[in-house]
Amino acid sequence: MAKVIAIANQKGGVGKTTTAINLAASLAVLEYKTLLVDADPQANSTTGTGFDLKNIQLSLYDCMVNETPVSQIILETETPNLYLIPSHLDLVGAEIELINQPNREHVMRKALEADASHFDFIIIDCSPSLGLITVNALTAADSVVIPVQCEYFALEGLGKLLNTVKIVQTRINSKLKIEGILMTMYDGRLRLSNQVVEEIKNHFGDLVFNTILHRNTRLGEAPSFGMPALLYDAESTGAVNYLNLAKEILQKNNMTKIKNEDKIFEAE
Repeated sequence: MAKVIAIANQKGGVGKTTTAINLAASLAVLEYKTLLVDADPQANSTTGTGFDLKNIQLSLYDCMVNETPVSQIILETETPNLYLIPSHLDLVGAEIELINQPNREHVMRKALEADASHFDFIIIDCSPSLGLITVNALTAADSVVIPVQCEYFALEGLGKLLNTVKIVQTRINSKLKIEGILMTMYDGRLRLSNQVVEEIKNHFGDLVFNTILHRNTRLGEAPSFGMPALLYDAESTGAVNYLNLAKEILQKNNMTKIKNEDKIFEAE
């Protein structure tokens, strides 16, 4: 059965979609069959993996609203072992159409269950909000990765997200755990970046990933070419960072055996 990880933060611009695409691609490159679910109406994970929205005929919207089987929606990407459930702007209307549906928080979970056994990991890219679609993602997930930008307002909104996670744990999905807090857009030359990392680690301790995502031009360029950083430039700092994040998640879940001397979590 697949391990389902939601990538969530209602604060925009923190590297959420970048993390979803590149973590999924890294797990795929490590030979884990991975399904990326684009649960954001902006559909950036869809275009970022090489698909033209004009050619998308079925999307997550059809899966959740029209009960189209997931097997009819899944697309194969150019990255071996990486598959995609695309998004579409129509997903904006899904929240309204689902509002009166019984057990509306469980729609995504039920949709994914049928094909979950075919994958090792399912990575869900959530929208930058705490609406019904994001609640659906958290209900479907085993754990959540929270990207946090290394900037002054890093803690802004984090409390709201953690409170939402707690509510979902209490009322809907008791198995939901925090996989980790991921520091993104780190610049070691800036005192502020180091202060933010220190503050987050002081607040949340072991919940913070050892892997830190550095600012990297190649990481920002890759989506415009419709590919993950690993395909665009495998030796770039961003690609190495995300590969290390994937390895760290595998280690945390006892899914791999790596010698201590090979446990490298940060790119120099």
